[in-house]
Amino acid sequence: MRILQVNKFLYRRGGAEGYLLDLADLQRAQGHHVEYFGMSYPENLPMRYADHFPSRVDFEPAPEALSKRVELVGRMLWSRSAASGIAEVIADFRPDVVHCHNIYHQLSPSILRACAAAGVPVVMTLHDYKLACPTYQFLDKGEICTACVTGGVIQALKRRCKDGSLAASGIAALEVGAHRTLRAYGPVSTFLCPSVFLRDQMAAAGIAPEKLLHLDNFTDTDVPVRTEPGTGVLFAGRLSHEKGVDVLIDAMPVLAAETPGAVLDVVGDGPDRAELEERAARVAPGLVRFHGRVSADEVRARLRAAAVSAVPSRWYENQPLSVLEAFASGVPVVASALGGLTDLVTPGVDGDLVPAEDPAALALALRPYLSDPQYSLRHGASARERALRRHAPAEHAERIARVYEEAVTRRV
Repeated sequence: MRILQVNKFLYRRGGAEGYLLDLADLQRAQGHHVEYFGMSYPENLPMRYADHFPSRVDFEPAPEALSKRVELVGRMLWSRSAASGIAEVIADFRPDVVHCHNIYHQLSPSILRACAAAGVPVVMTLHDYKLACPTYQFLDKGEICTACVTGGVIQALKRRCKDGSLAASGIAALEVGAHRTLRAYGPVSTFLCPSVFLRDQMAAAGIAPEKLLHLDNFTDTDVPVRTEPGTGVLFAGRLSHEKGVDVLIDAMPVLAAETPGAVLDVVGDGPDRAELEERAARVAPGLVRFHGRVSADEVRARLRAAAVSAVPSRWYENQPLSVLEAFASGVPVVASALGGLTDLVTPGVDGDLVPAEDPAALALALRPYLSDPQYSLRHGASARERALRRHAPAEHAERIARVYEEAVTRRV
């Protein structure tokens, strides 16, 4: 099968890009022919059709000139350069199916109409909540908010939930509202939802319920597995407000009071790193070690050395790779009982779920993994079994192939 993978960025920028590139590698290993379409960007990997990509555009920070802002809004709503670019790629590559990922803003759903005009079916993986939430994350000024699911995108404007700005919130609401009114995503045959939670929220918002399909993400399961119980707590991820690392730091003195030797290793970087380092020095001196951005191999090694991985998010995670990687390495996870995390972690089996924003509850849930090595090993073994059963790469690629085949059959 000839597959065109589409995403606005084409390098390992985040979870969506990592998923796309890993999936393409899987598909090539199965004998499929895969190419890419995206936006021109200096960090993109070398791509066969790069000359056909629309030019780079940056939305953050927004330009000060009004004319430039109008130009950005126009491209966000409907990008003629993206549509013509993908039409040229389709004409040359002749894909059997187009698989879209994050196409918002930089590419726009204009590319979907180009696919439809060429008679090529489209499958789209939803990596976030954009089609129901103009600001992607179901957050309003850092607090959980799903007002747009039932109240429509006008809620974003009323609440000024995009950076507290009326203009930015209005533009975000306009984008989603216009695309809904124009049925811009109509050409998509199937929306793949990594979590049940995301699928249900899309359905509640009226986003083509008949086209929504839950399909777990995958992770590399051919990795070294923890054989010893490990020590300490690991956090691996972006250091930003929604990830709740501050809550985890606040939990450490409570945990250490009952579990001597407890320590937290923080892997990753982000806008809140300096603030979090200051907080750790103030409220948990000597209990938190920051390692910054490290290689995938080092993340795996630190996972295997930990007693438990913590995911203390304060927002509705979809299906975070950090949990899947921990499970594949045989490491249990303690996470917030929010969003897609409740699909992943089974309390008393492969980890535990706790209320968000509650350091005491988080410390209480982490304690057994540090104080009882066998408890950690048992839950880690269950986590590994879950990874093999539901998140193995080969099985995921096979399910994706069946989705493609169904899309092609319906189109024919």
